[in-house]
Amino acid sequence: MDINLIFKIAGIGILVSVLNMVLKQAGKEEQAQMLTLAGVIIVLMMVIQLVQRLFTDVRSVFGL
Repeated sequence: MDINLIFKIAGIGILVSVLNMVLKQAGKEEQAQMLTLAGVIIVLMMVIQLVQRLFTDVRSVFGL
């Protein structure tokens, strides 16, 4: 697994967290919630691509 992926996920988490706090302080809770949801979706898409690569590798190893 590439260490850069971990740093990307951590960076997205930190950015979303900071922006979430700023939006909540400004009284925009709905936008903060949507931002959090968008951050989770972005990270899930990154993880799904990694899992897809894992399944492809497993399939090629076992010749399925």
